[in-house]
Amino acid sequence: MSNLAVVLRRELASYFATPVAYVFIVIYLIMSAVFTFYLGGFYEREIADLEPFFRFHPWLYLFLVPAIGMRLWAEERKSGTVELLLTLPITATEAVLGKFLAAWLFIGLALALTFPIWITVNVLGRPDNGVIIAAYLGSWLMAGGFLAISACLSAATRNQVVAFILSVVVCFLFLLSGLPMVLDVFRGWLPQALIDAIANLSFLVHFSSISRGVLDLRDLLYFVLVIGFWLAANRIVLELKKAD
Repeated sequence: MSNLAVVLRRELASYFATPVAYVFIVIYLIMSAVFTFYLGGFYEREIADLEPFFRFHPWLYLFLVPAIGMRLWAEERKSGTVELLLTLPITATEAVLGKFLAAWLFIGLALALTFPIWITVNVLGRPDNGVIIAAYLGSWLMAGGFLAISACLSAATRNQVVAFILSVVVCFLFLLSGLPMVLDVFRGWLPQALIDAIANLSFLVHFSSISRGVLDLRDLLYFVLVIGFWLAANRIVLELKKAD
């Protein structure tokens, strides 16, 4: 078995060794249902789709994903086990990828457990299931972006609370960057090309496109690049901490 698979299995098993996994999943499912059926006006809309369900995902992930990501490295550093982990015959890249993939799969499991909502909308009407599948994919990719940011910032500190706060702030900036109220601040003193670049950094812009069923390669590539960039930064941070 490869070192990456060993780290992945170790991390994934650690979630279910404590109540953390079950508490996270229960909270996620309850909040998803509340946002969909109450705040989202699912029944009042009388439209067979899951737009109310996916509409709140960016804001739900803003707090729940950093809560998962904050422990990936901060806990290891605080307990001193990160030094032991990095002295094992595995590379920093394998450690970073193993931890990230385990957490991402765990979040994917929580997302998959929302299938009763999907079944409900199919019972009540005839939704476009292709759009729903695309939205699920976009949601999981967006969660991966949030998680990669959180993992990198977790590696930079020993304190999980600090890691959580930093992650929420950075992820919040990525969410807001494409909103008109934010872009208006830069209009008039930045070139339009830079304003467009700032707008294209927004998770909301790319997720909204995918959740409408439009699988544009640019949107998919955006999330892949965000995840790749922050995982690379995570590895660099670990190497710097190891050298200290």
